[in-house]
Amino acid sequence: MKQILVPTDFSENSFNALAYAVAFYKNTACTFYIMNIGALSESGIATNGFALNYNAIDLPSKMALLEEKIQEISKNNTSKLHLFYGLQEFGNFIDIIRKTIVEKKIDLIVMGTKGTSTLKNTFIGSNTEDVITKVAANLLIVPKKCKFQPLHKIVFPTNFNNFYSFDILQSLTEILRISNGVLEVMSVMVTEKLNSSQEKNKNYLHEYLDEVFEDRYHFYSEKNKNVKDAIEDFTITHAIDMTIMAAKNLNYLQQLLFNSTIKRISKHTKIPVFVLHE
Repeated sequence: MKQILVPTDFSENSFNALAYAVAFYKNTACTFYIMNIGALSESGIATNGFALNYNAIDLPSKMALLEEKIQEISKNNTSKLHLFYGLQEFGNFIDIIRKTIVEKKIDLIVMGTKGTSTLKNTFIGSNTEDVITKVAANLLIVPKKCKFQPLHKIVFPTNFNNFYSFDILQSLTEILRISNGVLEVMSVMVTEKLNSSQEKNKNYLHEYLDEVFEDRYHFYSEKNKNVKDAIEDFTITHAIDMTIMAAKNLNYLQQLLFNSTIKRISKHTKIPVFVLHE
């Protein structure tokens, strides 16, 4: 059974991300852990030297809201393969995520994009960015108001600089088998030709896909383009339904996600991004 963690701040974005994941894994046995992480100051525990004073007056409210939401989700979910549990934690966001991954044996984290921010006008929020860079777990990022639709075409941007480990290929294979989609492997050439290491990695990926998904993949190469522009333009011209990226390919990740404004992303990227870790 697949173990999926969905952090929520009770926003529309977080529950929309959950709805997308539920639809994507409709035929897969899954346990969804819907977790709210509050600041330690909200925990009802006040410290005074070595003494701890417990004041849990406000603690039940968020948990009650979470349980109410889970009942609603369970009622509307038609799959008998899914289980839903609510979790309430307090403390540092990343520390809690890491602890939960170990305790619940989490396979995947699902998060929604924040949509807007008065602090930093970027596509993803700081929590999502921290999860990508600081947590070694696969992450599905679902844009605001993105609704699930069958995945016909999935793009895998790469520069072929990194070797494709078993974990990366296994995750890639799972997504393709669940979606029954076609994988479009695209690279942006910043030099005239690939070096020997890049050629080796490309050939390895080609041989793997040819063996596992014959006739369900293509390779494309774009030249003389900014990486971010090339990926976004490719997404539009090829009617892409999802982007898959390897977390260790930080150059592509940073350019597409971390340095992209909402205004630009909203025009070009309204599709989920699956970030794969080893």
